[in-house]
Amino acid sequence: MAYHSFLLEPISCHAWNKDRTQIALCPNNHEVHIYRKDGAKWSKVHELKEHNGQVTGIDWAPESNRLVTCGTDRNAYVWTLKGNVWKPTLVILRINRAARCVKWSPKENKFAVGSGSRLISICYFEQENDWWVCKHIKKPIRSTVLSLDWHPNNVLLAAGSCDFKCRIFSAYIKEVEERPSPTPWGSKMPFGELMFESSSSCGWVHSICFSASGARVAWVSHDSTLCLADANKKMA
Repeated sequence: MAYHSFLLEPISCHAWNKDRTQIALCPNNHEVHIYRKDGAKWSKVHELKEHNGQVTGIDWAPESNRLVTCGTDRNAYVWTLKGNVWKPTLVILRINRAARCVKWSPKENKFAVGSGSRLISICYFEQENDWWVCKHIKKPIRSTVLSLDWHPNNVLLAAGSCDFKCRIFSAYIKEVEERPSPTPWGSKMPFGELMFESSSSCGWVHSICFSASGARVAWVSHDSTLCLADANKKMA
């Protein structure tokens, strides 16, 4: 195990690149710092400063090497490395509260942003207009979305929120992907369809994760509980 102290400030969020030789982190402000491993040391190589509010979420796409960030300024940016400079592209999320978390899909052709607006923005690139657009998943979310994770099929999305619920939605975007095959969670998957909703949590859902097969989902809550749902056994 190695130990390294990057900053004196708290680290509010972070993400690794594909081979774990670089890390992007937020020092509890509006900036993102990127460090690269140099022997036994970590050296700061980039500072990303496009956000106007605290950065609350970072995710690093392993194959396309793109970063996506979101923050309390209600914006998200997709960052592309051109030469030795990270270039930002603004994503209009159409939210009126802070963005809280962000996650690339497995195929990296879209990403999800959870926010305090009680909705999830599913963002994808529109080739015709050369920009990132989004669609909203709203019902039946009743509070801030704190955590997200994608199913391996690139369509289903698990979300944990402050209304004590873990939910699985369909995030199928016909503009960028083929019609999905049936899964143990269900066969009809129009955009925004609620595939699963938990009833066993009694606290804010801070983290959520699908199994490698996608048939199970686990989440941890503010009441110190770890819960598991199995689609094959209809167990939650």
